[in-house]
Amino acid sequence: MVVLQVQFLLMPFLMSIMGAAQYLMQDAALLSYIDQRFLSLEKRLEKCNQDMLEYVEEFRDLSKTVLSRLAGLSAAKAQVQSEVENLLSRIYRAQRDIDYFGSVTESNACLEVHEELVKQQLLEEAEEKKRLQLMLNASCDHVLAGIRSLKVVKKTGGKHGSWMKDPGKKHTKIYLLSGSVNNVILEFANIMAFMENNHTLRARRVPLPLPWEGTGHVIYQGFLFYHRHGSLNEIIKFNIQRRTVADQMLLPGAGRLPAYQLSPQTKIDLAVDEQGLWALHAEPETSGNIVITKINHATMAVERSWDTPCSSKGAEAAFMACNTLHVVYNSPSGGASCIQCLYDVLDALSTPTNPGLHFPKRQGSHSTVHYNPKEKQLFAWGDGSQIIYKLHTEQK
Repeated sequence: MVVLQVQFLLMPFLMSIMGAAQYLMQDAALLSYIDQRFLSLEKRLEKCNQDMLEYVEEFRDLSKTVLSRLAGLSAAKAQVQSEVENLLSRIYRAQRDIDYFGSVTESNACLEVHEELVKQQLLEEAEEKKRLQLMLNASCDHVLAGIRSLKVVKKTGGKHGSWMKDPGKKHTKIYLLSGSVNNVILEFANIMAFMENNHTLRARRVPLPLPWEGTGHVIYQGFLFYHRHGSLNEIIKFNIQRRTVADQMLLPGAGRLPAYQLSPQTKIDLAVDEQGLWALHAEPETSGNIVITKINHATMAVERSWDTPCSSKGAEAAFMACNTLHVVYNSPSGGASCIQCLYDVLDALSTPTNPGLHFPKRQGSHSTVHYNPKEKQLFAWGDGSQIIYKLHTEQK
Protein backbone atom coordinates (compact mmCIF):
# COMPACT_ATOMS: atom_id res chain seq x y z
CA MET A 1 0.00 0.00 0.00
CA VAL A 2 2.80 2.34 0.88
CA VAL A 3 4.54 1.45 -2.41
CA LEU A 4 1.49 2.39 -4.38
CA GLN A 5 1.29 5.74 -2.71
CA VAL A 6 4.96 6.38 -3.44
CA GLN A 7 4.46 5.49 -7.12
CA PHE A 8 1.49 7.75 -7.28
CA LEU A 9 3.50 10.64 -5.93
CA LEU A 10 6.49 10.02 -8.23
CA MET A 11 4.49 9.86 -11.47
CA PRO A 12 3.94 13.64 -11.92
CA PHE A 13 7.55 14.32 -11.12
CA LEU A 14 8.78 11.83 -13.67
CA MET A 15 6.42 13.20 -16.30
CA SER A 16 7.69 16.74 -15.79
CA ILE A 17 11.31 15.56 -16.12
CA MET A 18 10.54 13.75 -19.38
CA GLY A 19 8.76 16.85 -20.79
CA ALA A 20 11.71 19.07 -19.97
CA ALA A 21 14.10 16.62 -21.63
CA GLN A 22 11.93 16.63 -24.77
CA TYR A 23 12.03 20.45 -24.96
CA LEU A 24 15.80 20.39 -24.52
CA MET A 25 16.16 17.98 -27.44
CA GLN A 26 14.01 20.22 -29.70
CA ASP A 27 16.03 23.32 -28.78
CA ALA A 28 19.26 21.46 -29.48
CA ALA A 29 17.99 20.44 -32.95
CA LEU A 30 16.94 24.05 -33.72
CA LEU A 31 20.34 25.36 -32.65
CA SER A 32 22.08 22.77 -34.82
CA TYR A 33 19.98 23.82 -37.85
CA ILE A 34 20.73 27.50 -37.30
CA ASP A 35 24.42 26.75 -36.93
CA GLN A 36 24.46 24.85 -40.23
CA ARG A 37 22.70 27.72 -42.06
CA PHE A 38 25.19 30.25 -40.72
CA LEU A 39 28.06 28.03 -41.80
CA SER A 40 26.57 27.87 -45.31
CA LEU A 41 26.14 31.66 -45.47
CA GLU A 42 29.68 32.21 -44.27
CA LYS A 43 31.02 29.90 -47.01
CA ARG A 44 29.00 31.72 -49.67
CA LEU A 45 30.14 35.15 -48.41
CA GLU A 46 33.72 33.96 -48.44
CA LYS A 47 33.35 32.73 -52.04
CA CYS A 48 31.74 36.02 -53.07
CA ASN A 49 34.58 37.97 -51.51
CA GLN A 50 37.11 35.79 -53.29
CA ASP A 51 35.33 36.30 -56.65
CA MET A 52 35.25 40.05 -56.07
CA LEU A 53 39.00 40.10 -55.44
CA GLU A 54 39.56 38.14 -58.65
CA TYR A 55 37.31 40.53 -60.63
CA VAL A 56 39.17 43.56 -59.28
CA GLU A 57 42.49 42.05 -60.22
CA GLU A 58 41.23 41.16 -63.70
CA PHE A 59 39.88 44.70 -64.20
CA ARG A 60 43.22 46.18 -63.19
CA ASP A 61 45.01 44.00 -65.75
CA LEU A 62 42.51 45.01 -68.44
CA SER A 63 42.91 48.71 -67.60
CA LYS A 64 46.67 48.45 -67.94
CA THR A 65 46.30 46.74 -71.35
CA VAL A 66 43.76 49.33 -72.65
CA LEU A 67 45.86 52.28 -71.46
CA SER A 68 48.90 50.80 -73.12
CA ARG A 69 47.06 50.36 -76.43
CA LEU A 70 45.59 53.84 -76.24
CA ALA A 71 49.03 55.27 -75.78
CA GLY A 72 50.13 53.39 -78.90
CA LEU A 73 47.11 54.71 -80.86
CA SER A 74 47.89 58.26 -79.79
CA ALA A 75 51.41 57.93 -81.11
CA ALA A 76 50.07 56.41 -84.37
CA LYS A 77 47.51 59.25 -84.67
CA ALA A 78 50.25 61.84 -84.35
CA GLN A 79 52.24 60.04 -87.05
CA VAL A 80 49.21 59.78 -89.40
CA GLN A 81 48.35 63.44 -88.83
CA SER A 82 51.88 64.40 -89.70
CA GLU A 83 51.74 62.34 -92.90
CA VAL A 84 48.35 63.83 -93.87
CA GLU A 85 49.62 67.37 -93.35
CA ASN A 86 52.65 66.58 -95.46
CA LEU A 87 50.45 65.13 -98.22
CA LEU A 88 48.16 68.20 -98.13
CA SER A 89 51.08 70.57 -98.49
CA ARG A 90 52.26 68.59 -101.52
CA ILE A 91 48.77 68.71 -103.05
CA TYR A 92 48.60 72.49 -102.52
CA ARG A 93 51.99 72.93 -104.21
CA ALA A 94 50.87 70.77 -107.13
CA GLN A 95 47.62 72.74 -107.43
CA ARG A 96 49.53 76.03 -107.52
CA ASP A 97 51.77 74.62 -110.27
CA ILE A 98 48.73 73.46 -112.27
CA ASP A 99 47.06 76.87 -111.90
CA TYR A 100 50.23 78.58 -113.00
CA PHE A 101 50.67 76.41 -116.11
CA GLY A 102 46.96 76.81 -116.88
CA SER A 103 47.23 80.61 -116.69
CA VAL A 104 50.22 80.81 -119.01
CA THR A 105 49.21 78.10 -121.49
CA GLU A 106 46.38 78.67 -123.96
CA SER A 107 44.23 75.65 -124.68
CA ASN A 108 42.48 75.93 -128.02
CA ALA A 109 40.87 72.55 -127.45
CA CYS A 110 39.14 73.79 -124.27
CA LEU A 111 37.90 76.90 -126.08
CA GLU A 112 36.49 74.77 -128.88
CA VAL A 113 34.69 72.49 -126.41
CA HIS A 114 33.25 75.51 -124.59
CA GLU A 115 31.97 77.01 -127.84
CA GLU A 116 30.38 73.69 -128.82
CA LEU A 117 28.59 73.51 -125.47
CA VAL A 118 27.23 77.03 -125.93
CA LYS A 119 26.02 76.23 -129.44
CA GLN A 120 24.38 73.02 -128.23
CA GLN A 121 22.65 74.90 -125.42
CA LEU A 122 21.35 77.56 -127.81
CA LEU A 123 20.04 74.88 -130.17
CA GLU A 124 18.27 73.10 -127.32
CA GLU A 125 16.70 76.35 -126.14
CA ALA A 126 15.49 77.14 -129.68
CA GLU A 127 14.01 73.65 -130.06
CA GLU A 128 12.29 73.95 -126.69
CA LYS A 129 10.79 77.30 -127.67
CA LYS A 130 9.51 75.84 -130.96
CA ARG A 131 7.99 72.90 -129.10
CA LEU A 132 6.24 75.26 -126.66
CA GLN A 133 4.95 77.39 -129.51
CA LEU A 134 3.48 74.31 -131.17
CA MET A 135 1.98 73.10 -127.89
CA LEU A 136 0.44 76.48 -127.14
CA ASN A 137 -0.46 77.17 -130.76
CA ALA A 138 1.09 80.56 -130.13
CA SER A 139 -0.66 83.19 -132.20
CA CYS A 140 -0.35 86.14 -129.82
CA ASP A 141 1.32 89.11 -131.43
CA HIS A 142 0.50 91.78 -128.86
CA VAL A 143 1.56 92.80 -125.36
CA LEU A 144 -0.25 94.72 -122.66
CA ALA A 145 0.87 98.36 -122.76
CA GLY A 146 -1.56 99.93 -120.32
CA ILE A 147 -4.98 99.95 -118.65
CA ARG A 148 -7.04 102.69 -120.29
CA SER A 149 -10.22 103.02 -118.27
CA LEU A 150 -12.62 101.31 -115.95
CA LYS A 151 -16.34 100.90 -115.72
CA VAL A 152 -18.12 99.95 -112.50
CA VAL A 153 -20.92 97.80 -113.88
CA LYS A 154 -22.67 97.07 -110.59
CA LYS A 155 -22.11 96.81 -106.85
CA THR A 156 -23.54 93.62 -105.44
CA GLY A 157 -22.25 90.98 -103.07
CA GLY A 158 -19.60 91.07 -100.38
CA LYS A 159 -15.86 91.68 -100.40
CA HIS A 160 -15.02 88.39 -102.13
CA GLY A 161 -16.42 87.05 -105.38
CA SER A 162 -15.96 86.82 -109.14
CA TRP A 163 -17.96 87.49 -112.28
CA MET A 164 -17.21 86.66 -115.89
CA LYS A 165 -18.24 85.76 -119.40
CA ASP A 166 -17.41 82.51 -121.18
CA PRO A 167 -14.73 83.48 -123.76
CA GLY A 168 -15.12 80.10 -125.42
CA LYS A 169 -18.79 80.63 -126.33
CA LYS A 170 -20.55 83.10 -128.64
CA HIS A 171 -23.36 83.90 -126.21
CA THR A 172 -23.40 87.04 -124.04
CA LYS A 173 -24.30 85.39 -120.74
CA ILE A 174 -22.93 86.79 -117.49
CA TYR A 175 -22.05 84.56 -114.55
CA LEU A 176 -21.87 85.73 -110.92
CA LEU A 177 -20.20 83.68 -108.17
CA SER A 178 -20.51 85.48 -104.86
CA GLY A 179 -18.40 84.70 -101.80
CA SER A 180 -15.24 82.69 -101.21
CA VAL A 181 -17.24 79.57 -100.24
CA ASN A 182 -20.55 78.89 -102.00
CA ASN A 183 -22.34 76.38 -104.22
CA VAL A 184 -24.72 78.48 -106.37
CA ILE A 185 -23.97 80.18 -109.72
CA LEU A 186 -26.19 82.99 -110.97
CA GLU A 187 -26.53 83.04 -114.76
CA PHE A 188 -27.85 86.16 -116.57
CA ALA A 189 -28.92 86.35 -120.20
CA ASN A 190 -26.75 89.42 -120.85
CA ILE A 191 -25.08 92.33 -119.10
CA MET A 192 -28.25 94.45 -119.24
CA ALA A 193 -30.15 91.83 -117.25
CA PHE A 194 -27.29 91.75 -114.77
CA MET A 195 -27.36 95.54 -114.31
CA GLU A 196 -31.07 95.69 -113.43
CA ASN A 197 -32.04 96.48 -109.83
CA ASN A 198 -33.92 93.21 -109.40
CA HIS A 199 -31.23 91.28 -111.17
CA THR A 200 -31.47 88.26 -108.86
CA LEU A 201 -35.04 87.66 -110.05
CA ARG A 202 -33.83 87.52 -113.66
CA ALA A 203 -31.03 85.06 -112.95
CA ARG A 204 -31.01 81.32 -113.47
CA ARG A 205 -29.73 79.59 -110.35
CA VAL A 206 -27.32 76.74 -111.00
CA PRO A 207 -26.56 74.69 -107.83
CA LEU A 208 -23.28 72.81 -107.55
CA PRO A 209 -23.03 69.33 -105.99
CA LEU A 210 -19.69 70.36 -104.46
CA PRO A 211 -18.98 73.90 -103.14
CA TRP A 212 -16.10 76.05 -104.35
CA GLU A 213 -13.26 77.61 -102.34
CA GLY A 214 -11.64 80.99 -102.99
CA THR A 215 -12.40 83.20 -105.96
CA GLY A 216 -10.09 81.74 -108.60
CA HIS A 217 -12.68 79.92 -110.71
CA VAL A 218 -13.27 80.40 -114.46
CA ILE A 219 -15.91 79.46 -117.02
CA TYR A 220 -14.62 78.18 -120.35
CA GLN A 221 -16.26 76.24 -123.20
CA GLY A 222 -19.46 75.78 -121.19
CA PHE A 223 -17.71 74.37 -118.12
CA LEU A 224 -16.99 75.86 -114.69
CA PHE A 225 -13.50 75.05 -113.41
CA TYR A 226 -13.04 75.61 -109.68
CA HIS A 227 -11.10 74.59 -106.54
CA ARG A 228 -13.24 72.23 -104.48
CA HIS A 229 -13.89 73.47 -100.93
CA GLY A 230 -12.31 71.29 -98.23
CA SER A 231 -9.74 69.73 -100.56
CA LEU A 232 -6.05 70.54 -100.78
CA ASN A 233 -5.71 70.81 -104.57
CA GLU A 234 -8.71 69.19 -106.28
CA ILE A 235 -10.03 71.01 -109.35
CA ILE A 236 -13.60 70.27 -110.49
CA LYS A 237 -14.85 70.51 -114.08
CA PHE A 238 -18.60 71.18 -113.96
CA ASN A 239 -20.96 71.10 -116.95
CA ILE A 240 -23.20 74.14 -116.46
CA GLN A 241 -25.98 73.06 -118.84
CA ARG A 242 -26.23 69.45 -117.64
CA ARG A 243 -25.50 70.41 -114.01
CA THR A 244 -23.13 67.47 -113.57
CA VAL A 245 -19.48 67.01 -112.65
CA ALA A 246 -17.72 66.18 -115.91
CA ASP A 247 -14.23 65.54 -114.59
CA GLN A 248 -11.78 66.35 -111.81
CA MET A 249 -8.03 66.40 -111.20
CA LEU A 250 -5.39 67.01 -108.53
CA LEU A 251 -2.96 69.88 -109.14
CA PRO A 252 0.49 68.75 -107.87
CA GLY A 253 2.17 71.06 -105.35
CA ALA A 254 -0.77 73.45 -105.00
CA GLY A 255 -3.01 74.28 -102.07
CA ARG A 256 -0.45 74.63 -99.27
CA LEU A 257 -0.02 78.39 -99.58
CA PRO A 258 -2.34 81.18 -100.75
CA ALA A 259 -1.80 82.08 -104.37
CA TYR A 260 -1.48 85.74 -103.30
CA GLN A 261 -0.57 87.08 -99.88
CA LEU A 262 -3.27 89.79 -99.96
CA SER A 263 -5.98 87.30 -101.05
CA PRO A 264 -5.48 84.41 -98.60
CA GLN A 265 -8.91 82.94 -99.39
CA THR A 266 -7.66 81.80 -102.82
CA LYS A 267 -5.20 78.90 -102.86
CA ILE A 268 -5.56 78.08 -106.60
CA ASP A 269 -6.32 80.80 -109.15
CA LEU A 270 -7.50 79.49 -112.52
CA ALA A 271 -7.07 81.67 -115.60
CA VAL A 272 -7.99 81.67 -119.30
CA ASP A 273 -6.20 83.38 -122.17
CA GLU A 274 -5.76 82.89 -125.92
CA GLN A 275 -4.11 79.50 -125.24
CA GLY A 276 -6.75 78.03 -122.93
CA LEU A 277 -6.75 77.04 -119.27
CA TRP A 278 -4.02 77.83 -116.72
CA ALA A 279 -3.58 77.45 -112.97
CA LEU A 280 -1.65 79.91 -110.78
CA HIS A 281 -0.50 79.02 -107.28
CA ALA A 282 2.41 79.37 -104.83
CA GLU A 283 4.55 76.65 -103.28
CA PRO A 284 6.91 76.52 -100.26
CA GLU A 285 9.60 74.99 -102.49
CA THR A 286 9.66 78.18 -104.60
CA SER A 287 9.86 80.44 -101.50
CA GLY A 288 6.31 81.59 -102.17
CA ASN A 289 6.92 82.57 -105.78
CA ILE A 290 4.06 82.01 -108.20
CA VAL A 291 3.98 78.78 -110.23
CA ILE A 292 2.25 78.61 -113.65
CA THR A 293 0.70 75.31 -114.77
CA LYS A 294 -0.81 74.75 -118.22
CA ILE A 295 -3.87 72.46 -118.08
CA ASN A 296 -5.54 70.71 -120.99
CA HIS A 297 -9.16 71.71 -120.36
CA ALA A 298 -10.51 68.74 -122.35
CA THR A 299 -8.52 65.95 -120.64
CA MET A 300 -7.85 67.73 -117.30
CA ALA A 301 -4.17 66.79 -117.58
CA VAL A 302 -1.14 68.90 -116.68
CA GLU A 303 0.85 69.79 -119.79
CA ARG A 304 3.72 71.73 -118.21
CA SER A 305 4.66 73.94 -115.24
CA TRP A 306 6.93 76.97 -114.84
CA ASP A 307 8.50 78.31 -111.62
CA THR A 308 8.45 82.10 -111.94
CA PRO A 309 10.47 84.75 -110.10
CA CYS A 310 7.25 86.71 -109.42
CA SER A 311 6.62 86.78 -105.69
CA SER A 312 3.20 86.20 -104.14
CA LYS A 313 4.13 88.56 -101.29
CA GLY A 314 2.28 91.85 -101.65
CA ALA A 315 0.23 90.41 -104.53
CA GLU A 316 -3.57 90.52 -104.57
CA ALA A 317 -4.33 88.92 -107.95
CA ALA A 318 -2.87 87.85 -111.30
CA PHE A 319 -4.00 86.88 -114.78
CA MET A 320 -2.67 85.26 -117.93
CA ALA A 321 -2.78 87.14 -121.24
CA CYS A 322 -1.07 85.97 -124.41
CA ASN A 323 1.13 83.35 -122.63
CA THR A 324 2.27 85.98 -120.13
CA LEU A 325 1.69 86.14 -116.39
CA HIS A 326 0.68 89.59 -115.09
CA VAL A 327 0.89 89.93 -111.28
CA VAL A 328 -1.11 92.68 -109.56
CA TYR A 329 0.37 94.14 -106.37
CA ASN A 330 -1.15 96.42 -103.74
CA SER A 331 -0.73 97.51 -100.12
CA PRO A 332 -2.32 95.55 -97.25
CA SER A 333 -4.64 98.48 -96.49
CA GLY A 334 -5.80 98.71 -100.12
CA GLY A 335 -4.35 101.42 -102.32
CA ALA A 336 -3.62 101.85 -106.01
CA SER A 337 -3.23 98.44 -107.68
CA CYS A 338 -0.28 98.06 -110.02
CA ILE A 339 1.07 95.33 -112.34
CA GLN A 340 4.73 94.99 -111.38
CA CYS A 341 5.84 91.58 -112.68
CA LEU A 342 5.48 90.01 -116.13
CA TYR A 343 6.62 86.50 -117.05
CA ASP A 344 6.37 85.12 -120.60
CA VAL A 345 6.40 81.31 -120.64
CA LEU A 346 7.72 81.31 -124.23
CA ASP A 347 10.74 83.31 -123.11
CA ALA A 348 11.21 81.74 -119.70
CA LEU A 349 14.97 82.33 -119.66
CA SER A 350 14.59 86.10 -119.85
CA THR A 351 14.44 88.33 -116.79
CA PRO A 352 10.85 89.20 -115.79
CA THR A 353 9.96 92.81 -116.53
CA ASN A 354 8.56 95.36 -114.10
CA PRO A 355 6.24 97.50 -116.23
CA GLY A 356 4.55 99.43 -113.42
CA LEU A 357 1.10 99.46 -115.08
CA HIS A 358 -1.33 101.22 -112.72
CA PHE A 359 -5.07 100.62 -112.52
CA PRO A 360 -6.74 104.00 -113.19
CA LYS A 361 -8.96 106.19 -110.98
CA ARG A 362 -9.50 103.75 -108.18
CA GLN A 363 -8.28 103.14 -104.64
CA GLY A 364 -9.06 99.81 -103.06
CA SER A 365 -8.35 96.11 -103.38
CA HIS A 366 -9.28 93.36 -105.81
CA SER A 367 -10.63 89.95 -104.93
CA THR A 368 -10.18 88.72 -108.52
CA VAL A 369 -8.84 90.04 -111.82
CA HIS A 370 -9.60 87.78 -114.80
CA TYR A 371 -8.69 88.34 -118.44
CA ASN A 372 -11.23 87.79 -121.20
CA PRO A 373 -9.25 86.96 -124.38
CA LYS A 374 -12.32 87.34 -126.59
CA GLU A 375 -13.05 90.96 -125.57
CA LYS A 376 -9.48 91.90 -124.51
CA GLN A 377 -10.82 93.19 -121.18
CA LEU A 378 -10.34 92.51 -117.48
CA PHE A 379 -13.31 91.41 -115.39
CA ALA A 380 -12.51 92.35 -111.77
CA TRP A 381 -14.22 92.18 -108.40
CA GLY A 382 -13.19 95.06 -106.14
CA ASP A 383 -14.66 95.59 -102.66
CA GLY A 384 -18.06 94.24 -103.75
CA SER A 385 -18.10 96.07 -107.12
CA GLN A 386 -18.06 94.36 -110.50
CA ILE A 387 -15.60 96.26 -112.72
CA ILE A 388 -14.49 96.09 -116.36
CA TYR A 389 -11.03 97.42 -117.28
CA LYS A 390 -10.29 98.19 -120.93
CA LEU A 391 -6.76 97.35 -122.03
CA HIS A 392 -4.29 99.10 -124.35
CA THR A 393 -2.12 96.66 -126.30
CA GLU A 394 0.80 97.01 -128.68
CA GLN A 395 2.41 94.75 -131.27
CA LYS A 396 5.28 92.63 -130.04
